Amino acid sequence: MLARFTPGALSATSRAASGRLASQAEPVDGDAFDIGAVERVSDEVDVCIVGGGPAGLSAAIRLKQLANEEGREDFRVVLLEKGGEVGAHIVSGAVIETRALDELIPNWKELGAPLNQPALHDSMRWLTKTSSFPMPHPPQMSNKGNYIISLSKLTRWLSEQAEELGVEIYPGFAAAQVLYTDDGKGVKGVVTNEIGLDKNYQPKDSFEPGMEFHAKVTLFAEGAHGSLSKQVISRFGLRDGKDVQTYGLGVKEVWKIKKEKHKPGSVQHTLGWPLDNSTYGGTWLYHVEDEMVSLGIVVGLDYPNPYISPFRELQRLKHHPLFADVLEGGECVAYAARALNEGGFQSIPKLTFPGGGLIGCSAGFLNVPKIKGTHTAMKTGMLAADSAYAAISALPESEEMPTTPVDISAYQTAFDDSWVAKELKEVRNLRPSFHNPLGNWGGIMYSGLDSLILKGRVPWTFHHPKEDYASTRPASEFKPIEYPSPDGKLSFDILTSVSRTGTNHAENQPIHLVIKDSDRAAHVAKNVGEYAGLLSRVCPAAVYEYVDANGPEDADAMGQKLVINSQNCIHCKTCSIKVPTQDITWTVPEGSGGPKYSVT
Repeated sequence: MLARFTPGALSATSRAASGRLASQAEPVDGDAFDIGAVERVSDEVDVCIVGGGPAGLSAAIRLKQLANEEGREDFRVVLLEKGGEVGAHIVSGAVIETRALDELIPNWKELGAPLNQPALHDSMRWLTKTSSFPMPHPPQMSNKGNYIISLSKLTRWLSEQAEELGVEIYPGFAAAQVLYTDDGKGVKGVVTNEIGLDKNYQPKDSFEPGMEFHAKVTLFAEGAHGSLSKQVISRFGLRDGKDVQTYGLGVKEVWKIKKEKHKPGSVQHTLGWPLDNSTYGGTWLYHVEDEMVSLGIVVGLDYPNPYISPFRELQRLKHHPLFADVLEGGECVAYAARALNEGGFQSIPKLTFPGGGLIGCSAGFLNVPKIKGTHTAMKTGMLAADSAYAAISALPESEEMPTTPVDISAYQTAFDDSWVAKELKEVRNLRPSFHNPLGNWGGIMYSGLDSLILKGRVPWTFHHPKEDYASTRPASEFKPIEYPSPDGKLSFDILTSVSRTGTNHAENQPIHLVIKDSDRAAHVAKNVGEYAGLLSRVCPAAVYEYVDANGPEDADAMGQKLVINSQNCIHCKTCSIKVPTQDITWTVPEGSGGPKYSVT
């Protein structure tokens, strides 16, 4: 790939700029380093895409396909990815429906896309603690024609296709700030984060300021609960008149199993145990190629019981005979976790704002009953690309960077008329039907009726009444859950699991999980006093601990202090979704930090 600049060249330029600022960077009389005064390198591009997942890469590929067809090889598409390489932060089940891929790259088979294992057999079972029973298979969950894949591998392959078309991809470049127009009414790009700040936000010898990317159109493809996506949704009121977004947490392992236990193409889902009737969720077990299986659990984050640990629910699940029989004698080779959107059609925000739009899980197009979102994410990236390219092409040829934000509202219209909207609207009532006095039983009964008979053709739309954190009940209403100790063969402790993610963050950098010092006392008092330290259980990477303080001066509240082990963070975003006090802000760490997924 021939890029306008390379990360190496950028670093040299940035070092020169930071060298001129060295004297300013030194704190004077204890004053904090003023990062806002730092001189930054900037670059002008046609489209800047934030995030290298399926949606972002599909948008990038489609943009360059359109430009190259018209002989516009100089049409610049830049994609920024916070992971050390494309795919390093990508995790999903995953069974993929190829509809969008067929549209984007019709000859994907000939090009060697890593879709090697067709889904051959579906089953749905109801679990009790020691047994299981077959259930009717919902029509949305039929996987005929689909493939069991590693989404991490697929995104790496998509990045190769994008680079061959001329997309400029910069892994390890985390977009940290939104650049707004001078009047604040539009978006004109993003700023990558600073490299080489210490934990007190002071510059180290390695300091390099972030770079500004000025774009005619900026597309946010950060995934569920993206940090910059949240900002533009709030600033431009994109959720006005829409339901709140709701989420689930998916916790996953990949195992190499004995050949005689491997059933290539088998797709199994379960409901019931280990979750109770007030906790939405389910499990999966997919047999991939090469004697590998993907298994995991999704727990709806609107669960009321603060004693639930999604990680430990997965660990005890594996001792159920249905899973243990498959896994015994095998080896766990990977672990991962990520929050996912569950709100559905009524929780999709307005998709565009002056200067850009939201694509993929930044907006939330997961088809929850189908348990699939890759195909919808890819299609929305393609739709946004079509609208962005048309809008940029309509600009006067002499106008390098527009003086007013580019309008891509045609993307919203295209989405409303698309098969994605039709698919999501049909199943809009299924997930919210679980908000009922009968819990999961009520949701299952309504979902069965709607799936088999009504098919969404009803005049009503159910709604999500509140955000997930607001569904959490005080610990005094529940008994602590006694999870079994891990045996080191089928089940594992959390730090052993985190070690399988390859997670790493540079030492002595600012903590990217931000809670204000002034909020810590109230945070601990409420989260420990009322919710029994919920974060220490919901986090699937042991990032948060509430520990006994060494005396009153060391305590935040109640003789306890909050410890944030940010080096463990696997970027699942769950903490900022579920924390009852809503006082944690997830920001991007230095580029390349975080997990290094390869088979998830």
